[in-house]
Amino acid sequence: MNKRIISQFGILITFVFVSNTAIAAPMFSFNYIQQKLISDGFSKQTIQAMYARPDVKSDFKAISLFFIQQESKLNYDQFLSPELIGKARSYLKEHEKELQVAENNFQVDPKIITAITLVETHLGTVVGNRKVINTLSSIASLGDRHVRDQLWKSISDSTHYSRKKFAKRCKAKSEWAYDELKAFLKFAKQESFDPIEIKGSFAGAMGICQFMPSNALILAKDGNADGKVDLFNHADAIVSIANFLKKYGWHPSISNQDAYEVLLYYNRSKYYVNTLLKIRETL
Repeated sequence: MNKRIISQFGILITFVFVSNTAIAAPMFSFNYIQQKLISDGFSKQTIQAMYARPDVKSDFKAISLFFIQQESKLNYDQFLSPELIGKARSYLKEHEKELQVAENNFQVDPKIITAITLVETHLGTVVGNRKVINTLSSIASLGDRHVRDQLWKSISDSTHYSRKKFAKRCKAKSEWAYDELKAFLKFAKQESFDPIEIKGSFAGAMGICQFMPSNALILAKDGNADGKVDLFNHADAIVSIANFLKKYGWHPSISNQDAYEVLLYYNRSKYYVNTLLKIRETL
């Protein structure tokens, strides 16, 4: 079967499953991840209690998708349709106050913030439905040889990867996901929310602005002055995007070429960046 979704990176992903084995693999425990987190200074009691909760479980399907997917470019022209541009204009009006705060404090154009929100999550209406703790813990578990062996057995007939390339990708993805997992748990503690309740993309990006936890931890901001950061709140997401762009060089008189370079930090796709600039110009 084919399954198509839009990722937080603005890429249309077509997942091709040759058989059902990739999604019917056995569950695996998070003992490996728990031991790593505890050894890195996280509270043993907190970690064990969190991973004992019934909603925390391995997502073999999620990690399979990184190895048996075929990528094709999203039709970015859809974001320039009269319907979506109309919704973006309505968003500018509806959130004028929040966008003005972002512009005043970070000198970032409200139209580019709106463009990012439109492409990332359709103005906050599509934010992902996978539990971030499960996604990141599962991908990080690829550092465990037993999990890697299970995965390879499950997908070896469905992937173009050689065993050597598969192992190399497992190492890179597990290290990346483990760093993001640590950032996610620190962010949850910092902002006093239950990490089990947060849902996001298939790669673990969160909220209206689709920040990865490492970005959220250092760049997310409180936009409505309620004393906390909630990336599912428009005010907070808006100023967080503004803070991100300012950090990477956005300023009021920025040229299109320099704006292009700054926006690449948000997403390395030139199609994505060109679409943002076209949306901004249209708005």
